[in-house]
Amino acid sequence: MHAVVALALPAVEAFDLAIPAQVFADPGLPRRYEFTVCAPAAGLVRSTAGFSVHAEHGLDALAAADTVVVPGYLPLGDPGERVCSALRQAAARGARMVSVCTGAFALAAAGLLDHRRATTHWQYAGQLAARYPAVKVDPDVLWVDEGAVLTSAGLAAGIDLCVQLVRADHGSEAAVSVARRMVVAPHRDGGQAQWLERPVPAPGEGLAATCQWALEHLADRLTVADLARHAGWAPRTLARRFAAETGMAPMHWLTAARVREARRLLEATDLPVEVIAALCGLGTAANLRLHLARDAGATPTAYRAAYQGRPPDAGEAGS
Repeated sequence: MHAVVALALPAVEAFDLAIPAQVFADPGLPRRYEFTVCAPAAGLVRSTAGFSVHAEHGLDALAAADTVVVPGYLPLGDPGERVCSALRQAAARGARMVSVCTGAFALAAAGLLDHRRATTHWQYAGQLAARYPAVKVDPDVLWVDEGAVLTSAGLAAGIDLCVQLVRADHGSEAAVSVARRMVVAPHRDGGQAQWLERPVPAPGEGLAATCQWALEHLADRLTVADLARHAGWAPRTLARRFAAETGMAPMHWLTAARVREARRLLEATDLPVEVIAALCGLGTAANLRLHLARDAGATPTAYRAAYQGRPPDAGEAGS
């Protein structure tokens, strides 16, 4: 059982702590994780919502964690050397280190974000960059995956990151199951902007209808002009709407959608890599390998083997 330990620092953001609890400990979903809450000292921890949370464990719980999640907290003081030392020891032992919102400040204080890309709530990104100049702060994204260390923007972006962790651990179907239970989008790309001018339109309207149409035609050679024609807009208007409503350029969004579909097919089918590349509109197996290496850090064969629980076929090594 994969042990997820949330470290509640005073005063913990109640919503940020509830996110990993809901994702990793929901009794309505299959048990894949063992979730616990710890604090600098076992007992009651103040929250920003006016109530206290009971942490059954102290920092010693981090020694057994496979994943450590640090929810946001306020005020943004240094959590202290005991906390920083415990975080560094967990990371050195190989635990996956994750922050939600201002929890990034604790990881930064421990030196775990030095020379890495990281994000936090847009309102505090400037403070993070000023206080920890060795951190490459990106204030414009929902979450950042640096392999062993992952950070998310504020509040609901923590849901996106935690669902992404389920996807990384157990595949798309498990992530979709969690998202359905939570009534949230099953995937929002990490590169999407934190703050949007307008919410994404309701299904069947405007840009949402064109996005759905594109998802149904991934195998076709779609262009910005094709998307604009479907939406009934000029290409420049389409580009502006995409930037305002998704935080991404049209072709960036389309490529991300194709890679997501390729991952789903690798996880759930035995289709050859060449066929998957064609079905997703990525063209060739070589192009699929390139995009998957950037997105997941793995070859198609290794990715499929990891999610289907079988050793890679030696004859397909590198495919």
